Amino acid sequence: MPTRSSTPRSVRSTVDELAELTGQLVAIESINPDLVAGGAGEGEVATFVAAWLADAGLEVDLYEAAPGRPNVIGVARGTGGGRSLILNAHMDTVGVAGMESPFAPWVRDGRLHGRGTGDMKGALAASMLVGAAAVRERFRGDVIVAAVADEEVGSVGTEALVRRTRADGAIVTEPTEEVVAVAHKGFVAFEVEIEGFAAHGSRPDVGVDAIAAMGPVLTGIAALDAQLRSSGGHPLVGTGSLHASLIEGGQEYSSYPARCLLQGERRTVPGETVDDVCRELDTLVAGTGAAVRVPFHRDPFETSSDAAVVTALLRHLGHETVGGVAFWADSALLAQAGIPTVVFGPVVGGIHGIDEWVDLASLARCHDAYLAVARELCA
Repeated sequence: MPTRSSTPRSVRSTVDELAELTGQLVAIESINPDLVAGGAGEGEVATFVAAWLADAGLEVDLYEAAPGRPNVIGVARGTGGGRSLILNAHMDTVGVAGMESPFAPWVRDGRLHGRGTGDMKGALAASMLVGAAAVRERFRGDVIVAAVADEEVGSVGTEALVRRTRADGAIVTEPTEEVVAVAHKGFVAFEVEIEGFAAHGSRPDVGVDAIAAMGPVLTGIAALDAQLRSSGGHPLVGTGSLHASLIEGGQEYSSYPARCLLQGERRTVPGETVDDVCRELDTLVAGTGAAVRVPFHRDPFETSSDAAVVTALLRHLGHETVGGVAFWADSALLAQAGIPTVVFGPVVGGIHGIDEWVDLASLARCHDAYLAVARELCA
């Protein structure tokens, strides 16, 4: 059972509660093992989250989204007749290379620092506290706290979530700088491979240089990226983009390389599909003899600004402005499953860097917004 403070709730501020719970989550290493070899994964932090939610009175289901990769789903069960709301947050983090004390969080100038504070254990803590409040307030509808695995790599957690959990709305609590995000980009990972012919460096009559043959592909990538970024783009998330990520080839200094492999990424905007990108890539490599593969992709996300979960959030915030974010999030999977979804989270800094932080006042405002939406939709 997790350690709970003995200070009475009535005399503790939301900021204090968020700082304490976020700190407890950050202190548990949960680096994604598919991202960093030897990372602990979500097991220990999932056990903590499950125990905390159960202690708060939620119905808890801890299950494996994939072998060794648990989800925790806590349900503040409603009395009946109300709408249901998912608060989605991931438990895994990126690595800690270069960080001095990644799992010993500290506060400075109103910011809580440490790995995962911003991405996204602070928002997970806020979601957990809202779930506990929903138990106390006894809404008609269910509030579902979804603490998911593997967002930083394959999103197997949210893929498993949507196979077994339905809801009338969802908030993905990724950090958006308090922007009510109704759109974000997608991405297409691609590989381009060119075969040459290995030979001694003294035999240009025999050898075929696969690395040099990749040159037109690289210049084509730069040209297509410039073309994409000069277009009108999407009103909320801007334009698509294209870049080369990794390249490998050759076997030693004095030999013609028999193979060159390029890996890259195409960021997509709502309205663009993986088929569109495949056609672009086929045109780009035409005449080079290259083979193109798309091992993985995620579709972009867009939801109606009239969705109930969006309008409830805007009502609480007191404005009508929606926006978008450049990164991909699990919101796309929730929306594809037919769940109206919005992305909304706190002001953060240094995510995936060596000094990650979350602004505690912003996190408290997000907590209050999540609770207000739950009260409107579920009560």
